[in-house]
Amino acid sequence: MQKQYDFLVIGSGLAGLSFALKVADKGSVAILTKAELQDTNTSYAQGGIAAVTYKPDNYEKHVEDTLIAGDGLCNEEVVRMVVNEAPERIQELIKWGTNFDREKSGKFDLAREGGHSEHRILHHKDDTGREIQRALIDRVRQHPNIDIFQHFFALDIITQHHLGVLVKWRSTNIECYGVYALDIKNKEIVTFLSRVTLMATGGTGNLYSTTTNPGIATGDGIAMVYRAKGTVENMEFVQFHPTSLYNPNERPSFLITEAMRGHGGILKTIDGKEFMHKYDKRASLAPRDIVARAIDHEMKLRGDDYVYLDCRHLDAGELTNHFPNIYEKCKTLGIDITRNYIPVVPAAHYLCGGVKVDKDGRTVVNRLYAAGETASTGLHGANRLASNSLLEAIVFSHNASVHALEHFRDYSFRIDIPEWSTHGVRHPEEMVLITQSYKEVQQIFSVYVGIVRSNVRLKRSLDRLETIYHETERLYQKSILTVQLCELRNLINVGYLIIKGAMRREENRGLHYNIDYPLEGKMKMEF
Repeated sequence: MQKQYDFLVIGSGLAGLSFALKVADKGSVAILTKAELQDTNTSYAQGGIAAVTYKPDNYEKHVEDTLIAGDGLCNEEVVRMVVNEAPERIQELIKWGTNFDREKSGKFDLAREGGHSEHRILHHKDDTGREIQRALIDRVRQHPNIDIFQHFFALDIITQHHLGVLVKWRSTNIECYGVYALDIKNKEIVTFLSRVTLMATGGTGNLYSTTTNPGIATGDGIAMVYRAKGTVENMEFVQFHPTSLYNPNERPSFLITEAMRGHGGILKTIDGKEFMHKYDKRASLAPRDIVARAIDHEMKLRGDDYVYLDCRHLDAGELTNHFPNIYEKCKTLGIDITRNYIPVVPAAHYLCGGVKVDKDGRTVVNRLYAAGETASTGLHGANRLASNSLLEAIVFSHNASVHALEHFRDYSFRIDIPEWSTHGVRHPEEMVLITQSYKEVQQIFSVYVGIVRSNVRLKRSLDRLETIYHETERLYQKSILTVQLCELRNLINVGYLIIKGAMRREENRGLHYNIDYPLEGKMKMEF
């Protein structure tokens, strides 16, 4: 079965939905999501979106904070572009129906988070992402030119390779003609042909046993672009959020937003002693890479399973008003955040690398764009500044839409695309093989490729992943396609890229910390 659309969007988070809304007036749009529209990383973004709105803040301060957090690897031209575009993109979100918290005067109620020198985080209580997602879904559902395909799993990008044309690795002549997708409910493979495709499938959090990401974050888009010979970079920079709620039986881990520390929360060991001042003069408001490593170090030093976030000294009314969802969640576990410590632990949270794009969101694969956490834009460098991710998604999806609208009619549909090959007779897969390999992959990355790494750990992780890779490829060739099998395959692909990136980076920078390399004046932690 074939379907044709001018614009094909893979993913239904902020990047995908905002792109769809901007191009839909000029052509037909298909949005593919492997779950429901609301099942995205965007929905889990508690803190907010960073933007300069009032003095004494200014663009230079936001730029400088971003560059410092990125530890020398940000593209300054990109940083300036994103920071300068922020106010206009914020107004678009408001026009689409997003409600940001305001003071009685009508001004935005701005929060401050780690790494920021000013209060500049626009938010909606402690569920900003969910509010943005709600507003965009409402708009998308009303647009007559947008078709929504829920429970459709994109398998692979269609390129010249599927026409039997030999394409050299990393060739600049590769073109994307659409994707093959699995209709999960009907168990059919559908060919989606497009003039332009946007890849916006989110991150890779489920490589790790402990993550704040929903189950859909399995690196699908990055893996597809990599297999299509696109360029993927900076995968070694995996950001661990310093403070997820310590509740070992829960997955994904419940996020305790950075804004709670911006509001005045203090990190302490389980005997009630502050410790962040030992690692950074900004203490609990240091950037995430520093805070996550410090917590990890204290836990290993003391043999503890978690540390505490102390908010007991803060005004109880303001605390519960600003963070109602966190208050209610903790209360279900018998924790009153106004009177009790909150047990927290770092969790895999955000990927700073991904599919390399230019300022217009273009990949090296012609007719293919990428935005959101799937993309590596140059904004984050070696470490993301808190609340810059939603901003990055809306800015680059906007730029991609502008470029795509200028060029999409230059492209024709490739109707000679063959049907998906089933590789002969396929058999039902053994789920135990998939689930066990999935757990093994998560264990490998949690133990060997986490907050702290070493050359020996990376070599061991690569050796063990290679074995699982060959087993999974054999299973993939002979089994009926399922989401679980394809997700495992994608996780292995992106996991390989993370390990290889970490092996190549023979220095400590940002989120990549290897105990075998010097820190060049920074505090070294012994593990």
